[in-house]
Parts: sequence; structure tokens; C-alpha cells
Amino acid sequence: MSDAAILRFHALVEAGLAALEERRQEINDLNVFPVADGDTGDNMVLTLRAVRDELDRILRESGPSTLDQIGREEIVQSVARAALLGARGNSGVILSQLIRGAAQELIGRSGERVDPVLIGAALAGAADQAYGSVRNPTEGTILTVVREMASRVATELPQMPQPRLPADATAATQDALAAEVMAKALQAGEQSVKRGPDLLPVLREAGVVDAGGYGLTVVLAGMVQALQGGEPLALDHHAPARITHPEHASTTFRYCTNFAVTGFQLDQRHYADALERIGDSVLVVGDRSTLKVHVHTDSPERAMAIFGPHALSRIDVADMREQVSRRDARLAIPGSVHAPATVEPDVCGLLAVASGEGFRSLFLSFGATVLDGGATLNPSTSELLAAIHAVGAEDVVLLPNSANVQMAAERAAELSEKQVLVVPTTSLQAGLAAAVALDPGRDALANAEAMRALLACVRTGAVAPAARADPGGRFAQGDALGFVDDELVVWGQPAVVLAAVIEQLGQHAEVITCLRGIGAPLADDDVRALVEGPAELELAFGGQGSYWWLLSAE
Repeated sequence: MSDAAILRFHALVEAGLAALEERRQEINDLNVFPVADGDTGDNMVLTLRAVRDELDRILRESGPSTLDQIGREEIVQSVARAALLGARGNSGVILSQLIRGAAQELIGRSGERVDPVLIGAALAGAADQAYGSVRNPTEGTILTVVREMASRVATELPQMPQPRLPADATAATQDALAAEVMAKALQAGEQSVKRGPDLLPVLREAGVVDAGGYGLTVVLAGMVQALQGGEPLALDHHAPARITHPEHASTTFRYCTNFAVTGFQLDQRHYADALERIGDSVLVVGDRSTLKVHVHTDSPERAMAIFGPHALSRIDVADMREQVSRRDARLAIPGSVHAPATVEPDVCGLLAVASGEGFRSLFLSFGATVLDGGATLNPSTSELLAAIHAVGAEDVVLLPNSANVQMAAERAAELSEKQVLVVPTTSLQAGLAAAVALDPGRDALANAEAMRALLACVRTGAVAPAARADPGGRFAQGDALGFVDDELVVWGQPAVVLAAVIEQLGQHAEVITCLRGIGAPLADDDVRALVEGPAELELAFGGQGSYWWLLSAE
């Protein structure tokens, strides 16, 4: 493939991706099938972005002198694999199969130039591959849209005055012919999208068109506009789904689970059958050495265990119940839909495991996504993976905020397809101190380093009621126990114990933060009266259940 050809291909992908990014939220707000989790636009963007990134890599690693030596087959195979591995969610996986089907036609006709006939074959291949990847194809969705696009082009080709590209055709002629045939496909796609509600009752009752099918027309419109070099095409907008309809109830299963599998002699049907026994919306696509798996299930761990010794990667777990709740809450706010997609996303996000409404609010105030760890701060790996998915950035810093969570947090970071770094905070108050260092514009590595540096200057303390009497007779059940850096240092009456902890933490400290828990036996004014020395005391409600007070000193 010539350097000019790959650059034009890259430009088309960029144009399709830009159009998709622009209407990303609109596509999310149409999403009601198979689950109203509001992420179709996100998933399609991530899949197409993986293709763009792969083309960027090829261009970056191959200088102008070597681009001509890269064949079409090598490029389209790389692109198809990137789409497969980068796919997320039902819509992303199906989009990856459209790309794969088109790529196979391009490889199979490597001696032909990209003209209307080859574009028609690629669309037909995309439709066949997508239908073949879905166990129970549903009409009215993206599948119908791509099939009717391919059918229209096949019908129009015999009537085109120049369906084949002449040997001496210029790049401008090639672009014009490609734009002409793709515009016909787009017209058919728009008509198919509008007919979708007639074919799928879920869409009709929600008052929407299919999100995936509409997303596909958005991509194609961006590409046609790039080929024509004119103004953006006048593609219809569609109103978001109504939120007062039964389809917005969650699916039977909770977690949308995606991962890649690599191995030898992988049997797609065998694994799909096994996954159907523990979930639904099953997609297992790829080849004998690499598969991409999508399943809705209550047990992501069981789904992954089905693949035994084979290597798993790019694991992404989303809590669909949370997604549906967030989506419905957003659509219920007047003027909140179709927010501009031009806002640059954060480079890095923060995930904090927390317990207590006060701590939750405080972490949220620092821009964190918060996972409720319950009274014992003991979330599962699946819950952590789902929370990582919910962070609106591809780089994530994870604060476990308990030694009990550390191992599960490390495992989730290892499994996630995002770049996740765990900062080993062992208490809520330490995590809160670390959260101050978050800079969404920096990557995970820079944020993690800043948080670790800050934690090196932080000491922690706690006061809690004794759950039982000390066998050595030091304290009775219900007495106050005072800890400094996890070491029991004092016990007795609450005021005496808290004062002693504050005194020890206050040595060489500028600020002491004290987070009040449920049932704390002293009023805030009484706590302030205990402070002696120059350290400033900041009091706030933490809402934790096990400790009367949690403290940190900087």
C-alpha cells in the first residue's frame, strides 16, 4: 500500500471517529437495547479509536521510505485485530466484526484498487461477518442497517457509469467514486435507522431509533464528508429515550463483562455454549488463536474461569444497574442531554474505596469515583473492575483505603484493560489525604508518584470503642482505644484518648484532619477544645461505622 493510500485511509478513520465523538452522547442517550445502559456511543468510539491508534502506530514506526513496502494485507489485518481487541460492549464487538468482515474482503481482493465494486464487496462482507457473530440476530438494529446498506450498493452498482476504477485514475477520481457509492450506502442506512422502531418493539416503546445503527451512519457520514471535502453532511438528530418505560429496567444479569483470550485451537462455539449457561447477550468472536468475549452475567469470575489456562487480557467489567441508574438520572434533568462532546476527557481519574456518607462526599469533592466498600471495606474483584470501568478516563489511580482491599485492588488493576495504578493507602483518612494530589491532566504514573510523596508526610490516627475486654485487663468492652499509625497507644475515656492521639499526631504537624464517625460520644466543640499547640484542626463528618474518629496529620 502506498504512503498516500494509507494516509488517506487514516484520514477517513479520523473523520469517522471525529463524527462519532461529536454525537457520542446523543448515541448514548438512544441506547435501550439490549440493555438501557447508555454506553453505545462510548463503546463505538473506543473501538474506532483503537483502529485509529493502530494506524498511528504503523505510520509512526514506518518512515516514508518503508511505507510503500507495507502491503494492504498487513495493514488491514493489523486494523482488524486492533478493532477486535479494542472492542467494548455489545455495540463495540459488533462494530469490530463489521470492520473484520470488510477487512477480509479487502485482503481477498488485494490486487484490486478500492473502487465502488470493492466497497460494495466490503459492505457485504461486513454484514455477513456481523450476522454470523451474533447467536440470535435481532432486526431493527445495526445488523439490519449494515445489511440494507450493502443491499442498496449491490443494487446501484450496475447502474453506476463507472463502478470500476480506471488504471490511470487520479486520487481525486478515486475519492469522488468512493464518496458517490458510500453516499448511496449512507442514504440506505438512514432510511433503515428510521424503520428500526417498526421492527423492534423495544425501540418503538422507548421512542428511539437503534443507537448502534445510528452510530454506524454517523461514522459513514464523517467519511463521506472527508472524501467530498465539503461541509458536514446534514444528518438527522434523534431525541433521547423516554425514561418512563419498562425497557429501562436492568437486564436479568448485572455485569457487562468483556475480555480477550489468547491460546491455541480455541473453539468459539464450545465457549459460547458454556457462557450461555451463566449469562446472556453472549458474543464470542475472533479466530482459533485470539477471541474477544462479551457476556452479561452475575459472575464475571465464572465467565473468565471457563477459559481455563488460556491467557486473558483487556478485561472490562461494567455494572449495568449503575449505568442504567446514572443514565436515567441524567435524562431526567432538563437540558442535560446531548452535552457537547468537544470537552477533552480527563487523562487520569481517581477511584476510591470508601465507607460512610461523609467520606463518600469528601472523595467526590476531589473528583474521585467512589466504590462503596461496605462496613468492612471488602469489595470483590468484579466490583472493583466495574468501578474502574465507571471512571471517565483511561488512566486510573486506585486508592484501596484498607489493607483488606489491597490484594483485590492489585488483581483488578492487573486484569483491567485500562492503565490502573494502586497507591497502597491502608486507611480512609490516608486515602483522603492522597486524593488532594489528583491532577486529572497528568497520567496515572505522575499522579501515583505525587500521592505517594504526599503520603510520606502524613501520619494517621483513630479512636474506636473496644469490641471486647482486653484479656490482659488494660481496658473493658466499650472503652475508647487510641491508635497512631495502626499502633494501639492509649485507652480509657473518649476525651482523654482522643486528646492523647491528637497530641501525638500534632507534633511537627501543620494541619490535623478529624473525621467524625457515627455515634461519636463528643460534640465537635468539645473536640476542638482538646487541641493544644500550633496545629490547625479541621473537623468534618466521615460517617464511618466502626471508628468514632479517624485522623490524619500533615
